[in-house]
Amino acid sequence: MEEFLDFLRYEKRLSPHTVLSYQTDLSQFAAYLQAEYELAEPAQATHPLIRGWVVSLMGQKLDPRTVNRKVACLRSYYKFLLRTHGIEANPMLRIKAPKMAQKLPEFVPEEALNRMLNSFAFEDSFGGVRDQLVLETLYGTGIRLSELLGITEHDLDTGARTVRVTGKGNKQRLVPLNPSLLLVLENYRARRAAEFGLLAPGSPLLRTDKGEPLYEKHVYRTVKRYLSQVSTSAAHQHPHALRHAFATHLLGKGADLNSIKELLGHASLAATQVYTHLSVDRLKSVFEQAHPRA
Repeated sequence: MEEFLDFLRYEKRLSPHTVLSYQTDLSQFAAYLQAEYELAEPAQATHPLIRGWVVSLMGQKLDPRTVNRKVACLRSYYKFLLRTHGIEANPMLRIKAPKMAQKLPEFVPEEALNRMLNSFAFEDSFGGVRDQLVLETLYGTGIRLSELLGITEHDLDTGARTVRVTGKGNKQRLVPLNPSLLLVLENYRARRAAEFGLLAPGSPLLRTDKGEPLYEKHVYRTVKRYLSQVSTSAAHQHPHALRHAFATHLLGKGADLNSIKELLGHASLAATQVYTHLSVDRLKSVFEQAHPRA
């Protein structure tokens, strides 16, 4: 298992959060095998034993997405063992993951979000300007939380109005910066320089009030604090909701799906097509308002 986790860290270059998820899932599977079958080595598990674990997970009333994630973890693990000659046959070939109902992305309504960003009086301090930059960047670029925290001074090109972000699989892409975001960015950099001095080019862009690199929980708290003022839905009060809003609002304004795919850093168009649900709703609304037989 440790060799597999090292493979994920150093060859696949997955994020620490993802590696931790794999480690947790594998540990739970190993504990199940030990408790139910006194089997100490997961590499020795056969497909009936694996199927038994999947059935037990479903019996716990877990969300199908959670079960599917654990099944995907085992698929990667046994594929790794097969490739490294740890096993002779892949027991996952006969394992089927439970079906999932498609979950539409949660996003903050455009009017509410723009009202907050345009009218809200952020605190006139380093922390207030930083919070504004966090919200403007997540919504203005559609990048992931991990990508936001990974931005360094070296990644910014204000002349070209772009930022280089490092996404899943260590893949890099350029994302454009809109004029309003650039203004907030320059204000933040000036405030940060006054507070902590100039930073090295490779230093993380975003900082806490103490000058330390910003971290995930801080961003979650920031987003929840501000978005709770424009939406009572808990599903709207997290960083990924701003990514969903970015994509959904672009599509609603007529942006093509391929362009949105590139901006989001999706590996395939299938991952982006989930946003077309809003386009259909918008077309229905136009039809109902305009067609004489509607």
